[in-house]
Amino acid sequence: MGNATDFVKNTNIAIVHDWLTGMRGGEKVLTCLLELFPDADLFTLLHNPGSVSDQIENRKIFTSFIDKLPLKTNKYRNYLPLFPTAIEMFDFKEYDLIISSSHCVAKGIRTPPNTLHVSYVHSPMRYVWDMYEDYFSSDKLNFFSRKLIPLIANYLRIWDVTSSNRVDYFISNSAHVAHRIKKYYNRQADIIYPPVDTGNFKLSNKSDDFYLIISALVPYKKVDLAIEAFNQMDKELIVIGDGPEYKKLTKLAGSNINFLNWLPHSELYDYYANCKALIFPGEEDFGIVPVEAQSCGKPVIAFARGGALETVIGLNESNEGKCTGVFFDDQTVTGLIQAIQQFENQSWDARFIRRHALKFDRKKFKSEIFQFIIDKYADFQQNENI
Repeated sequence: MGNATDFVKNTNIAIVHDWLTGMRGGEKVLTCLLELFPDADLFTLLHNPGSVSDQIENRKIFTSFIDKLPLKTNKYRNYLPLFPTAIEMFDFKEYDLIISSSHCVAKGIRTPPNTLHVSYVHSPMRYVWDMYEDYFSSDKLNFFSRKLIPLIANYLRIWDVTSSNRVDYFISNSAHVAHRIKKYYNRQADIIYPPVDTGNFKLSNKSDDFYLIISALVPYKKVDLAIEAFNQMDKELIVIGDGPEYKKLTKLAGSNINFLNWLPHSELYDYYANCKALIFPGEEDFGIVPVEAQSCGKPVIAFARGGALETVIGLNESNEGKCTGVFFDDQTVTGLIQAIQQFENQSWDARFIRRHALKFDRKKFKSEIFQFIIDKYADFQQNENI
């Protein structure tokens, strides 16, 4: 197949991403893929211009009919039932290799028999699987929605499982997600942890008197749990982020809790560098924010589920105090308060915390995923020629 340069130059490659509406963990993965494959075409359901990095904005972007629908800028999730149809309408017959970056429907594209499809899965469609109740519990829906949404969710589950058979190779962003891919799709997935810009963060030995949350303000992040806990404590909490839960959360918060919108990296780093610890109250598939905090030498207080178990070293007797955070098993106000108290009674080694975070650097991600794709494409081509 020749060397890596020849592979990139001589292979027609497309990259598929669910949507382009902001810079979160999935978009950081996408940025690395675009750097690895600079001539690849980029496909997505919709694109809000100016919402992502210049590295993404400057690429030629192919969008679906969702991008032309009214209110798509802020209400695109309302079109969820249309997403499978929209993603299936893309034509990939001219491509040798498709790489999808998927947390919703991107992995469900139609590809020709002679085209390799590698899917990097951030999560199976959480809206209809393990976090269905977080998004669509009956107390959040009106009468009409309570009748209609279960039918739509059933259709989406059937489509999600069926379309998983179109993927040649799955990569998951954590063992947690690999387990769910096996459970829902009955498919194996290789694990490649997502990229974290650890080099953009510096070790900090400073600590002001505040705790920090950096998060999209959506139900499954459980920011409300942290707010209720800090309402009971005389401790300062700063919440950085935005989302549909913003109004609800600001009304819930006491005077010791302050909210900020998303910030540029230079300003965000100051909050990482000066906080006492990061609060991570929800269950995440991986969770880039805890690794960023640890890159600054900051401990993490996290719910003991999901990706945090793979990125944070918790207190236990066997690691002789070499830890990077505190876990709480009981996802309640009391459980979180007890974890914060445990954190404050522990001494912390900022240098050890940062060294641990460097294991997730973006250079490692790019090396691992590029080699994976080259190897699988060689195998695919060999099988095609038999």
